[in-house]
Amino acid sequence: MKRLRMALMLAALAATPLTAAWAQSMNAETFHKRAQALKKKGAMAIFSRGEIKALTKEGQGAALRAREQRLATTKAGGKPPYCPPEPGGKMNSDEFMERLAAIPAAERARIDMTEATIRILAGKYPC
Repeated sequence: MKRLRMALMLAALAATPLTAAWAQSMNAETFHKRAQALKKKGAMAIFSRGEIKALTKEGQGAALRAREQRLATTKAGGKPPYCPPEPGGKMNSDEFMERLAAIPAAERARIDMTEATIRILAGKYPC
């Protein structure tokens, strides 16, 4: 269970440097459903390493793209959508998933994980 929590946290918040080639972003509703299905497995989720890796990779990519967009907006002189505290805020996987679930399913179905991550961070860290 602890490993699942860590994997979901990494999927949600990781900002590990990745290549800029990440052009695709998973649909937020798809991510939500897949993460919920994994959570329902409980301790048995440990056997779903491929799914954990896929969600982790998507979370890292979305976090990186959200950060890049924020920095580009700031550099261009615009108002960023969120303003995390320095040296960076903290949000555990449970809080991230609660905030993702708070976005209506119809809305999640229309946005990708980058947009969902930006909305979640904007709610937690308004400017």
